[in-house]
Amino acid sequence: MVCVVTIGRVWAACDVGVNAAADSMTLLLLAPLIWIAVAVSWVVLYGTLGRRHRRAALTAGLVLTVYVTWFLVTWLGVVDSYPAARCPGHVPPWWPSFVPT
Repeated sequence: MVCVVTIGRVWAACDVGVNAAADSMTLLLLAPLIWIAVAVSWVVLYGTLGRRHRRAALTAGLVLTVYVTWFLVTWLGVVDSYPAARCPGHVPPWWPSFVPT
């Protein structure tokens, strides 16, 4: 999952957390919850819109998935309350400047 990998990379780049094992365990526990939430939204979207308008359902599903990914990475990955010694502004150096956090 892109969300979990990106959150892990943000945490590693900004030195957030206790150690790699604790961060990995947190992400391992979050991964099924994130997957279930996105899967349920796809099922609901396909059940309501997909029967008649498949392209619209696919487009809406992709937009929803990108939005959920962005939201989770900026909400869980970019930690504002953590000291930003390695990441100025709590944003890793590799983060694209056109994507808001």
